[in-house]
Formats: sequence, C-alpha cells, structure tokens
Amino acid sequence: MELINKYFPDLSTNQKSQFEALYPLYVDWNQKINVISRKDIENLYEHHILHSLAIAQYIHFKPGTRILDVGTGGGFPGIPLAILFPEVKFVMIDSIGKKIKVASSIAEAIELKNAEFKHLRAEEEKGQFDFILSRAVMPLGDLLKMTKKNVQKSAINALPNGIISLKGGNLDQEIRPFKKMIEVVRISDYFEEEYFKDKKIIYLPVV
Repeated sequence: MELINKYFPDLSTNQKSQFEALYPLYVDWNQKINVISRKDIENLYEHHILHSLAIAQYIHFKPGTRILDVGTGGGFPGIPLAILFPEVKFVMIDSIGKKIKVASSIAEAIELKNAEFKHLRAEEEKGQFDFILSRAVMPLGDLLKMTKKNVQKSAINALPNGIISLKGGNLDQEIRPFKKMIEVVRISDYFEEEYFKDKKIIYLPVV
C-alpha cells in the first residue's frame, strides 16, 4: 500500500481504505480461484495494482468517460482505475466466468459503485465507449478488430478515443502496422521500481 501512497498521495480516505482492502480480498479469493499466480500474490500492489494505475499517469480520465476493460481477469486494470476515478464508468468483461466472479465479488466487497462486470467475449459486447483498455490480453491488431465497433466517435478527453494497452517485452513486430498512429510510453518514466523497466503503455487512437 505504501507504493500506492508514494505515487498517488492525494487519495481520499475512502479510496485508501478500498486500496487497502484489496490485498486480503485477493489473497482469500486466490486460494479458491486462481486469478493471480500463487508466487506473485505478495507482489499484488506493485505488479498488478500499481501497474494498472500507470494508465492514470498517462491520461486523467474526465468525469463521464466510459471505459471497456477487455479480458479483465481478476479485475486489472479496471478495478484499481475505477477506485481512482469514481466518476468514470467502467465495464469489465472476460470470457472466463470464474474470473468475472472474483472481480465482481471484490468490487462488491469494497463498494465500488462505478464498475459493471460481464461474462462475455469482446466480440459480443455491443456498448459504446471512449476507451478500450487491456492488459497484455491479445495482440493489438486482434484487439482493434474486435473492439473498433465499440469506440464512440465523440470524445470528451484530452486524447482522442481509442485503445490503451499495457504490454511488456519487445513490441516491434506487433506495433509495426500502426507505426505512424501509435504512441508508446515507457512506464519506467512514471515508476522507478525495477519491475517496470520493460513495461509499456500503448495508445492507439481509433478514428
């Protein structure tokens, strides 16, 4: 939790207690349904929560923004961002029902009012959103194909509507088709921990 306070010192009392509640909740659920690697659960705040919040260092979503988190798994990046942006609407989807059960139960336990959870595949989602988020779920080209229909035309944020994806490793081949449109940001520009050294935010406007 110190890590969250280090980079986000202006949290409200309610936000702090929501973030603090995540660790025991994930530990408990993870023993029943494995959504985070057993070896990695003690790194929950750094590897999962703070990693998700890197998006908030890149863009500050305006109230009323609508966001679709594709392949949310146990609720990343959606749950940490929904805590940080209580006036933004998050819809989190995953094709694996057990994972949606964990994420929705955790959101309910911390009384997260701005998040909705659905057990479905990206191609089945019909709603319109400002941004599509994902955390290393699939190659960017596939994600664009599946979710282009869900990006609404009118924008209310500083960035044009589009896809924001958290990825690691060498992305040269994956992003080559989008070279002229894409923005790649190193998360190490925001967070100094070693874990973020090869982690990146990919932003692709969808117009």
